[in-house]
Amino acid sequence: MVRTMGDRAEARDRQGTSGTAGDELPAPRTYARRWVFLLVVSLLSCSNAMLWLSFAPVADTIAQLYFLSMEQVNWLSLVYLVVSIPFGMAAIWVLDSVGLRGATVLGAWLNFAGSLLRAVPCLDVRIPNPFAFFMSGQSLCALAQTLVISSPAKLAALWFPEHQRATANMIGTMSNPLGILVANVLSPALVKKAEDIPMMLGIYIAPAALACLLATTCVWESVPPSPPSAGAAGSTSESFLHGLKLLIQNKAYVILAVCFGGGIGVFSSFSALLEQILCASGYSNEFSGLCGALFIVFGILGALLLGLYVDRTKHFTEATKIGLCLTSLTFVAFALVSQLRGQTLALAAICSLLGLFGFSVAPVVMELAVECSFPVGEGASSGLIFVLGQAEGVLIMLLLTALTVRRTGPSFSTCQQGEEPLDWTESLLLLAGLCTLFTCVLVLFFNTPYRRLEAESGGPSSPRTCVKEPRIISPTQVPPLETPGLTPLAGALQEAPGPASLHKRHSGWPETSSRSF
Repeated sequence: MVRTMGDRAEARDRQGTSGTAGDELPAPRTYARRWVFLLVVSLLSCSNAMLWLSFAPVADTIAQLYFLSMEQVNWLSLVYLVVSIPFGMAAIWVLDSVGLRGATVLGAWLNFAGSLLRAVPCLDVRIPNPFAFFMSGQSLCALAQTLVISSPAKLAALWFPEHQRATANMIGTMSNPLGILVANVLSPALVKKAEDIPMMLGIYIAPAALACLLATTCVWESVPPSPPSAGAAGSTSESFLHGLKLLIQNKAYVILAVCFGGGIGVFSSFSALLEQILCASGYSNEFSGLCGALFIVFGILGALLLGLYVDRTKHFTEATKIGLCLTSLTFVAFALVSQLRGQTLALAAICSLLGLFGFSVAPVVMELAVECSFPVGEGASSGLIFVLGQAEGVLIMLLLTALTVRRTGPSFSTCQQGEEPLDWTESLLLLAGLCTLFTCVLVLFFNTPYRRLEAESGGPSSPRTCVKEPRIISPTQVPPLETPGLTPLAGALQEAPGPASLHKRHSGWPETSSRSF
């Protein structure tokens, strides 16, 4: 059992024995402070996502108070996608070269500074251009996102043993949609009228400040003193540029990155535009927030169950393909039902299933990306998928908004921006079609070996290898051989070990090879 071996390694370390010989790697060991690091990264990612979509659930109210157009309000969310494209590659280099701690601390301070800058227009109503402060603050938070979003996969690989990696990655990855959930629920709950916007912006500063404080004071090192697994010992063994070259030449990785990157773009567009889509069909902001909340809650629940499942079975590919197929079917249902009035129960159920099937595969895909690209660094393999997802998200969101037209028939809109409601029918059908296309390509053409697991199972320092611990046998511990019919002298001669017998008994290996440690 892996856990048993880890416990024995910790016991040997506490007793002062290293468990190594010569140039061998240290015995695998885990440290309790890995959970503190995971908590900091999770809180930072959650806060960053809250800041990203804090405007979207109350887009019409923001536009009314600060005299903004809906296109300007959409750009407050879209800027996250735009900034991540040119700076995403730099963030990958920072994560793999500077280290996990440096990237986390830098991201925390950028996130905190952006949350403060967004609140400046609330201090003085005479500020002539509040949109500039909103956009500047969101841009700093978007820079922080490029550093934060790829951290869970690297943190799981460097700090957690093999049987906890998928779970740790799930916790870190799903903290981002948890922030989206909080924003979808908190923003409509806080903003009952336009004058509540300053209070909302001030409240969102608190989690950013806490994440910044914990990252600065509680994260001390990028890697543990001893690796938790053989895979961690070989992590980031390729240089940054050579690693990117290997990723581009890896057919399986390219298919995974393009298809799941498209899925990220689809879900980003869905989250940012959900309130505008539903209000055009007569649904309230509160109901839109509820649908967003169900979307995330069931996504987190599904990710928890799926993470535990793949930690035990290692069925990364099968779980990903099945989840995306179910997601595509659910997206088609959303595209049709969301244009009908009075379908609150159906829409709530559909949004729940979208989260359960779609969001839950995100941490599994990040683990799958590391498996199919090993030994390329985790920051590069997961970060490149994020960059492609943001680039595809920009194109998808621009295309969706361009396809909307003004409604010509009777309107039941609850949108409050003072403009005629939009018709999202063609945009939603396109969104469902893109999701189905990406899924079909992935299901039909993606196949890969699990390179990291293969390296760990076959490596000499692998925790899954049957390592025989030396067992020294002294002559006094060996019972005398009793053979019927031998004289006492013959028995004494048998008890006296010869050179060959001593070599066999003192070789340090058990007499049988069936025992596994």
